[in-house]
Amino acid sequence: MIIDLPGTTTRAINKRLVKARDEGGAVALGRVLTLIIDAAGHDPEESIAAANQASREHPCRIIVLLDQPGDAPASLDAQIRLGGDAGASEVILLRAAGALCRHADTLVIPLLLPDAPIVVWWPYEVPENPAEHPVGKMAQRRITDSVSSAVPSDALRHLASVYSDGDSDLAWTRTTLWRGLIAATLDQPPYEEVQRALVVGESTHPSVDLMAAWLAEALRCPVDVERVAGAPAITQVRLERKSGPIVLDRPDGKTAALSQPGQPEHRIALPIRQLRECLSEELRRLDPDEVYGEVLRKGLLRIES
Repeated sequence: MIIDLPGTTTRAINKRLVKARDEGGAVALGRVLTLIIDAAGHDPEESIAAANQASREHPCRIIVLLDQPGDAPASLDAQIRLGGDAGASEVILLRAAGALCRHADTLVIPLLLPDAPIVVWWPYEVPENPAEHPVGKMAQRRITDSVSSAVPSDALRHLASVYSDGDSDLAWTRTTLWRGLIAATLDQPPYEEVQRALVVGESTHPSVDLMAAWLAEALRCPVDVERVAGAPAITQVRLERKSGPIVLDRPDGKTAALSQPGQPEHRIALPIRQLRECLSEELRRLDPDEVYGEVLRKGLLRIES
């Protein structure tokens, strides 16, 4: 069900939600958090689709903030999506114009679920300081996506300079499976020191930098980065040890080959992670990701050229 509310107020939106609940059942019960998507002037549909998929694991109220282009007078248009149009959540789109664009927090506060955690997601450009953003100040977790920024490497280093507990970035989440496989491999004998590491991947993809930074911070060894234009994200991680190299190679973005001395080659399904998978993972934890913080603030410095 889709309900359009042009020229409305947050009070009218709440009233319409209550009416929809009375007409169609308790659609707002059982929500575990409020997810705020700040899409600014971008098309929000891809982000909403990912959030709807994630809501099947994390039922939530989704509030989408949109800006109307141009110098229009202050006004608010809204749309409510329920049922099949909202996954296991309820979606409220707020399209603000004029002075209201500068007061997103006042638009959001009346629509927050009571006594529920708040997560803010910026699916496009990274804000100046997520923790100091008017909406970010209200949230337990603040998720950015430097992959979607105009200059991902600059966005990543900017995030490092303003990091606060509770910040996270989906470029980090996209490395989870790689980090898990590498850690599991190093937990097996022989327990030798890694002398040097190499990360190969797409030339501008921030996950390449974060993977290299994690290795540098965790292993305290030199880490080289080889950038390949047009590659499917991370394509290879190579760890040099005295007995021979460990190589995790994924040239096609789908299946990886793990090779190490004295063992047969293993083939592992390692597809590029979809947006909905990464968002679902981030919503599983509401405490600060301390490892991400260390990698962002310290590990990146170890791979600076």
